[in-house]
Amino acid sequence: MLVCFRLLGHDGGPFGAFLRGKVDETSDFGQEGNHTVRKLSSAVIAGAALCTLAFCAPAARAQEGIETGDTELRIWTGGGAGLNRGTQGYGVWNAGVRYGWVITNPMLPGRLRGRFEYAVDFVPVFAVFQPGGVAHGISFNPVNLKWIFDARGRIVPYTELDGGVVFSTRNVPPGTSTVNFTTATAFGAHFLNDKFDWSTEIRFTHFSNAALRTPNPGINSLEVRIGFGLFRHHNR
Repeated sequence: MLVCFRLLGHDGGPFGAFLRGKVDETSDFGQEGNHTVRKLSSAVIAGAALCTLAFCAPAARAQEGIETGDTELRIWTGGGAGLNRGTQGYGVWNAGVRYGWVITNPMLPGRLRGRFEYAVDFVPVFAVFQPGGVAHGISFNPVNLKWIFDARGRIVPYTELDGGVVFSTRNVPPGTSTVNFTTATAFGAHFLNDKFDWSTEIRFTHFSNAALRTPNPGINSLEVRIGFGLFRHHNR
């Protein structure tokens, strides 16, 4: 991730200030938000593309696939930009760990055939780049409903729905609440390689305080996430 932030300029702009813990409280992030977020998104997308290319190359022995009874352990990071009016200059960056359980046998016919996984995410790093300064926070996602398509190659696509709660040091957006809730949908793929695998995904996230306070404008963001982990085969 440090490589991504170096791409943002010689001093990293507001993202560099975030890493150094020296955010200017009076800076007008809106003046440079769109430009900085575009750089962040480009860096994350480039990193995801490089990981994908690296693990699409032939391997000596591929991981045997994802089976019923497997448990998933993964670390991940991602970022993106706000989409809705009023938050298009906002940026989001987070990093976390996941533990999941593949709990069903293959179901559904044809191309929809797959397995259901339930997972939880703990997110110790959650940052929203917004006017007035960076909002630091932590998040917990107790509901991750993941459908893993029954692919027989090394590339295993999946889709998921998830939800959680975020606690932040500042109101997000400004003037609203420090407690917010997230819902998201994602589509991605696992790239199996020997014991471990990489994952890449595109996700759409809605972030709001669920009307706990007024106003409740919310943030809709498009994000790219990359992860590294493994599926442990307990039944083999």
